[in-house]
Amino acid sequence: MPNDNPYKPDPSIDAHPEKKRSEDLSAGQASYNIVSDTVFGLNTRKGDNKFQAKCIFVSVLLLATVGAVLAALIRDWNLPWYGGALIGAFAGLIIGVFGSGIYLMVYRALQHLKGDHK
Repeated sequence: MPNDNPYKPDPSIDAHPEKKRSEDLSAGQASYNIVSDTVFGLNTRKGDNKFQAKCIFVSVLLLATVGAVLAALIRDWNLPWYGGALIGAFAGLIIGVFGSGIYLMVYRALQHLKGDHK
């Protein structure tokens, strides 16, 4: 059986040599990434942490604005606009943390199923 590969290599792999691939990681770092993503541990990936911070920031701003507008428009609540903004900001914090965390959990699980442990 010949060792010739009938498929051309993926050009996107060599297009970004500065990016870390899972082969470039040490065995310990790859093991830590698997355990921290599937069982428990701190996520040390800077890109994931930036993504989660951006999601939380946007959701806090968005829901604080919605809360302030609703509190100002609905007088039956007997709530000042800044009270609605505080309640909305807290709701945005909770939704942002859980929403981005669940997204990252599913994304990383799919990456691990593909064998990419970076």
